[in-house]
Amino acid sequence: MSKTQKDQLSDLTGSLGKTGDFIQENRKSLLVIGGTVIGLILLFFAYQYFYLAPRETEAVNQMFKAQQYWEQKDWDKAIKGDGNFPGFEKIIDEYDNTKSANLAYYYLGVAYLNKGEYEKAANNLTKYSGADPIIAPEALGAAGDAYVEMKNYDEAIVFFKKAASKGDNLFAAPIYLKKLGLVYEEQKDFKSAVDTYKKIKSDYPESTTATNIDMYIARAEGKL
Repeated sequence: MSKTQKDQLSDLTGSLGKTGDFIQENRKSLLVIGGTVIGLILLFFAYQYFYLAPRETEAVNQMFKAQQYWEQKDWDKAIKGDGNFPGFEKIIDEYDNTKSANLAYYYLGVAYLNKGEYEKAANNLTKYSGADPIIAPEALGAAGDAYVEMKNYDEAIVFFKKAASKGDNLFAAPIYLKKLGLVYEEQKDFKSAVDTYKKIKSDYPESTTATNIDMYIARAEGKL
């Protein structure tokens, strides 16, 4: 073994020795840290299975009636409940941090949108954070609708773009792109409107929305 190799081996042995010394000297602290980590992990699983899961089940059981009223377009009972079962407002209040409460933001926002209470609609729709391929783009698009009604066109543009991106399919994206184009027209930004309508024609030619999009393109081009 060469002198260099002996020196390297000596350095390695010294380092290992120092590591062992550190562990011995700090054994109590390391045990406390390890115990704390394990305790936090156990606490997390206990929270998930013994607190959150039962609340989730209870929220689902409580919310089904509000969903029925929502489907029947009985917006007031969907929002406030019927005296026996809670509405979406109470579900959000009593079952926060559950998937049901998150979904309730979508239902509640759409209900307020249909009642013409656009600020409340936008506030709730923008709080929905799910990734459902149908509901997620609908929530974003409905928020865009609410902002259009409030004539907040800048925010409407933001949410229609998000909705079109999230719902990237033949049904959803063309609808939100068309709404986006109409907002651009409202803002007199006819170039952006034309570009948006042409995107429907090029990217979603088989969609229902694309069947008469040439009319919108011609109208916006005529105003350039």
